[in-house]
Amino acid sequence: MKLVKFFTLACALLLSVSAFAQDGKTLPSVELKTLEGEHINLQTLGEKGHPVLISFWATWCSPCKKELDAVADYYEDWQKDYNLEIVAITIDNQRALAKVKPMVQTKGWEYTILSDANGACQQAMNFQSVPQTFLLNAAGEIVWSHTGYVPGDEEELEEQIIAAVKGK
Repeated sequence: MKLVKFFTLACALLLSVSAFAQDGKTLPSVELKTLEGEHINLQTLGEKGHPVLISFWATWCSPCKKELDAVADYYEDWQKDYNLEIVAITIDNQRALAKVKPMVQTKGWEYTILSDANGACQQAMNFQSVPQTFLLNAAGEIVWSHTGYVPGDEEELEEQIIAAVKGK
């Protein structure tokens, strides 16, 4: 029994350390695609000179869609108030990728949508589950990361955006 508790604690600690280890880092060099098939390097998102929110999601992930719907309500204000850009990166595989564009249009999401169909970005960013959210400051550093979604998380996110803009 003690071994099981130790193993569980060790795994939890490892997961929290790996997620925390992202903070203060810059984005890795990984190729992604737009929905139109153009190639974009993930690192270029950190070179924008303004805060960028990167949300990893999938069409089959209900919490992902709820999170993207929730931040859509704030996005126009966040653009105006904080010069924030949101980039939503789907981890759907090639077969499921056909569902992405119609879903984005139906939802009315005005984010930049990219695809990580081969999972290279997810592996390089070292996370296992979605939704996974990373906030970059104007210098392109990861200043906050979050896994999962519950209603109200967007309020904490706005606090983190304000802190990123103020350089705290």
